[in-house]
Amino acid sequence: MTLWVIKIGTSLIRGTRSESTEQFIESISNSIAIAKGKGDSIIIVTSGAVGIGCSRLGLKTRPPELSSLQAAAAVGQGHLMSLYEKALIKRGYHVAQILLTRLDLGSRLSYKNATLTLTKLLKWGVVPIVNENDSISDEELRYGDNDTLSALVANLIKADQLILLTDIDKLYSDDPKSNKEAKPISDVHNQKELKTLEDLSSNSGTWGTGGIRTKLAAARIATNNGITVHLADGRKPAILNDLLKGSRGGTVFHPNPKPIGSIKSWLAHAIEPVGSIELDEGACEAIQTKGASLLIVGIVSVEGNFESNQPVRIISKAKEEIARGISSISSAYLRNSLKEEIRSTRSQIVVHRDVLVLTSDLLN
Repeated sequence: MTLWVIKIGTSLIRGTRSESTEQFIESISNSIAIAKGKGDSIIIVTSGAVGIGCSRLGLKTRPPELSSLQAAAAVGQGHLMSLYEKALIKRGYHVAQILLTRLDLGSRLSYKNATLTLTKLLKWGVVPIVNENDSISDEELRYGDNDTLSALVANLIKADQLILLTDIDKLYSDDPKSNKEAKPISDVHNQKELKTLEDLSSNSGTWGTGGIRTKLAAARIATNNGITVHLADGRKPAILNDLLKGSRGGTVFHPNPKPIGSIKSWLAHAIEPVGSIELDEGACEAIQTKGASLLIVGIVSVEGNFESNQPVRIISKAKEEIARGISSISSAYLRNSLKEEIRSTRSQIVVHRDVLVLTSDLLN
């Protein structure tokens, strides 16, 4: 029995001249029903609400204004869900709509609640349909064409495999549309290879906001937590069925043999730091090599304003990020504590080791 997360890109959902949105969803629903009949569990992370909304409203191009995008998403989301429900219910499976924003997963409690909800739905045999809540989220809350969201969902539910269905057959060393010398990449073995590819990539696409870079970011997030990721051409009718039977995608991102775990994954990828804490060399070394927690005594300066129990970046004097974590103390208190008379008499724990993840752990 395998737990799959399947991310379906906007370009696929919008359909083509030869295949409508409804026909495409019918096709993938048939593959999903076959896999579930064998005992597998499946979560769908779908894009397409904005694109379908634009199509139903007769808009020729994607609107540039945020309010228009949100309104189009509100129109498209209901129709998108109705197509999934229609296709899967006749195959004997109920669906459930889950709309998420970064704020929903930025809280440890909300992250846990999302995990419990998805787990219960899977236990009931329901197919959860996850989408970013485009009708209310603003630019600061957006994950980017649901690629990152699919990886976060895969992490929180401890999926075995993540499939990124898109409109390309595999990853290339460069954009094959503009560079005929671009070489196909069939396998990415580790985080260092992924980081190099991310640095070289660039965003592209008219109807989607993702592009290759966000797919690489999704692969990094998921593989770091021990999940195999397949990048596959969703335009091929048989591809999803083949993948769910054990075939491989055009590019396979191999999992980290030493997963970082759910809490560290949440710290590294689901939350957005609201400030930074700069450390001296001794404190940096203690955190990086000795498994220490962050103490007030090692702090040089504090950047930004944050309350207790909020996420922060932990940086060196060279301003390089060495870790992320949850500060148990507010920025105002920390600044006061940096005064010599207070600093010399106290050495409180600021970020406990249990809620701290090293940047180096994410590059192995």
